[in-house]
Amino acid sequence: MRTLLVISSQSTFAAAISAVLDSTRFQVIVKDTVREAGFLLNRGAIDVTIVDVEQLGANALRSLEEARTCAPGCPIIIYSGDIQWQWEEDAYLLGVTHVLDKPLRGKLLNTLLARLFPEPEANVVPTAQVPVSEPAGARYNEGMRSLEALRRFSGVLAHSLDANALLKQFLLLLREVIGVNRAIIFLRKPASRPTEGPVSTDDRWLRSACAIGLDPAVLQHFGLSLNAGIGGYLHRHGRVLRAASAEAAASREITKEFQLLGVQIAIPILDRESLLGVAVFDERLTGAPFVNEEIALIFHLLEEIGLALRNSWMHNQIVANHAMIGDILGQLGSAAVVFGSDLATLHANASARRIFIPAESKRAEIEFSDLPQALGSKIYSVVKGGASVAPFKHVFDTAPDHIFSVEITPFRADVGPNAALLLVEDVTQLERAQRLETEASNLRLVRSMAEHLAHEIGNALVPISTHQQLLKDSINDREFQESLGAALAGGVKRITRLANQMVFLARDWHGDFGDAVSIGDLIVEAFQEAHTFHPGKKVAQLSFNQKSALWKVKADSKALRHAFSEIMLNALQANPENPIVAVNLQEQKGAHPVLTVEVHDRGKGFTAETAERAPEPFFSTRNIGLGIGLTVSRRIIESHRGRIEIMPSPEGEHGIVRVSLPLDEIVGNH
Repeated sequence: MRTLLVISSQSTFAAAISAVLDSTRFQVIVKDTVREAGFLLNRGAIDVTIVDVEQLGANALRSLEEARTCAPGCPIIIYSGDIQWQWEEDAYLLGVTHVLDKPLRGKLLNTLLARLFPEPEANVVPTAQVPVSEPAGARYNEGMRSLEALRRFSGVLAHSLDANALLKQFLLLLREVIGVNRAIIFLRKPASRPTEGPVSTDDRWLRSACAIGLDPAVLQHFGLSLNAGIGGYLHRHGRVLRAASAEAAASREITKEFQLLGVQIAIPILDRESLLGVAVFDERLTGAPFVNEEIALIFHLLEEIGLALRNSWMHNQIVANHAMIGDILGQLGSAAVVFGSDLATLHANASARRIFIPAESKRAEIEFSDLPQALGSKIYSVVKGGASVAPFKHVFDTAPDHIFSVEITPFRADVGPNAALLLVEDVTQLERAQRLETEASNLRLVRSMAEHLAHEIGNALVPISTHQQLLKDSINDREFQESLGAALAGGVKRITRLANQMVFLARDWHGDFGDAVSIGDLIVEAFQEAHTFHPGKKVAQLSFNQKSALWKVKADSKALRHAFSEIMLNALQANPENPIVAVNLQEQKGAHPVLTVEVHDRGKGFTAETAERAPEPFFSTRNIGLGIGLTVSRRIIESHRGRIEIMPSPEGEHGIVRVSLPLDEIVGNH
């Protein structure tokens, strides 16, 4: 027996060669590459090498060189679907014995092999001539040629996207070529979304999809389970199952299903990754069984059918997904337009056509030239560059009284976009509503501020007004003069503080600050300023080591001093009976180092609610003041790229306000 090595990644090619050869004279070994078969060639175990160079592509000549190097004396036959005379000459120069073109012709291959390995002539004894009947091998070869035609046809069917027509034509062709009596194809349920793969993973049944020789109504309610019976066996093992096999006899369910269907063979339909279905067959129309070579070839043909089914199902999923997206875009109140890589319009809904197509035009589709230049340039940059454009507002010449929000988003941004989605939404009413809401909010803020200002200014003027009424009668009274001076000084301080708060609250900060300011000096000055507004009878104290605070900050000294003054005044007011303020400074190193300033009071601390609402305008837990001290402090500190935190205090703990300033603003440190 001679050994043939077939180098091809296409299983049907190797199966066709095995089918046309005499299995008593030749055995066939299949490998994907010459490198995989190197050990066989080096040991001289191969008599003939057959190479499918069409599958090897650009590496064909290199593979032929490797085959010749491994086995210099081994004949090489190559098959190609597209032979050029220059290429053929190179092949012969490399030592190839024969160069044949596809499709495979069994008679020609057998003739060439007979010349390479002639059979020894036996001694012939003259006998009387008797009629000679047609050899069985001739009939077999004729059937194999028919199956070869079927193989070529299955390659065409693999490109079909109509699963029902594909299966029906396949079964009819099996009946025509090899005389199938009864055949049924059961399939799994396709997945509903492309991301789930070709089949639904939560469905464990195979349902009848196509049949010949049997009434389809009989199979309407019949299915094969993937957990047991014929379906379960093929799902686990993935190989052919016969009704007369030991495996079938050992399972009552398998035997029963073979009997109910009236079939003898079950063959899996694979897509080279998973089981898509099962095909079951009866014997031939003549009652003759199928030979093993025919069943093997049908197995490979069904594998091609499985690939075609997977493509068909994925195509249906994509079509359904496309239709769903089209329906969604069509139902949008916003205008939606999809532009391709050549700026052609791939999709446009009715809203988009109303906006972009002129009223006098009779065209039904949007063209890129219909877009305003400002939009067209942005869409072009998105399609070619792949970067999204931030949403923006636009007013079209065709609708000057309307305001539109525009978004442009690329498709497939990860692999280079070839399309862009344009969304245009009419936000005129929304803009008007927001403007009205802003105006109403501003009016509420002005009203609230006016009420608080009137109350605070009134409180400052009450003692002054009282002394003004007594001024005429008590002008010469020394005690009255001292009281009047104190009232004037107190009123001036309160109004001055109020004016400073309004100034800092209204200032438009730009972040361009002046000279460096010593943090230590700034904190001492802020405490002195806060102390002038302290209403308590006891002298306030500052617990702070000024000598160790050597940091300098580039800041607006007046503004930052006022911010710390408001924080310290809040700390003094927290406990007028024990007005002590402690200040701790610490430099926190890291990727973004900061200087933290913690202000501790001697009060009851902050609850979670007051800590969250303390910086809000006009929020106060006391009856005096405007309630914007910490609001102004936060605005000033944030303008210096810092942050203020009101720390919630556990029960029994004092209040803490933490200020953080970035160290890139610090020009000198400790």
